[in-house]
Amino acid sequence: MSDIAENNRIPVSLIPGDGIGPEITEATQRVVEAAGGNVEWQTVPAGMSALDTDRDPLPPKTIDSITQNQLALKGPLATPAGGGFRSINVALRQHFDLYANVRPAKSTPGVPSRFDNVDIVLIRENTEGMYSGIEHYVGPSRNAAESIAIITRHGSERIVRFAFDYARNHNRKKVTLIHKANILKMTDGLFLEVGRKMAEEYPDIEFNDMIVDATAMNMVVRPEQFDVIVTMNLFGDILSDLSAGLIGGLGVAPAANIGEGTCAIFEAVHGTAPDIAGKGMANPTALMRSAAMLLDHIDQTEAAGRMHRGIDRALADDATRTRDLGGKADTTTFTDAVINNL
Repeated sequence: MSDIAENNRIPVSLIPGDGIGPEITEATQRVVEAAGGNVEWQTVPAGMSALDTDRDPLPPKTIDSITQNQLALKGPLATPAGGGFRSINVALRQHFDLYANVRPAKSTPGVPSRFDNVDIVLIRENTEGMYSGIEHYVGPSRNAAESIAIITRHGSERIVRFAFDYARNHNRKKVTLIHKANILKMTDGLFLEVGRKMAEEYPDIEFNDMIVDATAMNMVVRPEQFDVIVTMNLFGDILSDLSAGLIGGLGVAPAANIGEGTCAIFEAVHGTAPDIAGKGMANPTALMRSAAMLLDHIDQTEAAGRMHRGIDRALADDATRTRDLGGKADTTTFTDAVINNL
């Protein structure tokens, strides 16, 4: 697909989300348009806001829109802790079999962080493991509960192959598989077995494996040793937030959820920040970066590159960097700066 195709915009389902979601979504739309992104936004509801308007946190019309378009950009969604409805993020991933969660974490000049040499892509299995949704209370008194982790050979093979293919296609040199097979010998052992076997098919890519607790330590001591990381659902959820912390936090970290077919959902993974919603203080970087990943996914690489460069330049300047990152800008000032720097 070319960057600009006359009267042939690519339809994308747009979920603004909750809290600061609508603000950062509007900012992101402005930047995508200014960068030359050739997309047509189709806004649909989900999350707490959808519960208010449609009495359903994931209305059928939202599922239908994503099914038709096969592309979506999603702002942050609120998920009740404990009771209430199940995570909409998890529900979308499982409904559309978006098995690969891709979380780049790269240092950006000007963004306060402990390191300036981080360039990690964490690839997480998105549909199995401890998030399979198989859990129940034990006994009528509810004094105990049980969750079951499901690890399949099929699921392991496709996520590990995705990681190796990603490394090869993006000129990455190394894949590190993360596990806890020293204790979880069957579930994690199966995942590790698949990884070691598949590594033989990619002799051009260096491969190693590491226990998850050692990984957490090494990521905060010497993160430059990591290139592409592949792991299971729960470990990936934790380590991807850790990797975001290495580059300035979740406010600057994009994410993609990609399926075996053509469906893909790109998202900001940070919270809804209800305490600052409507105040014009939100940092839209994560959603903007995710939108750039979407453009790259549909081969609008020039527009994606312009977005990344504009964001980098705005973040490098105290006057245009948002306040959560030590700057002086509000949402509008930052967005204007990104557009001016495209």
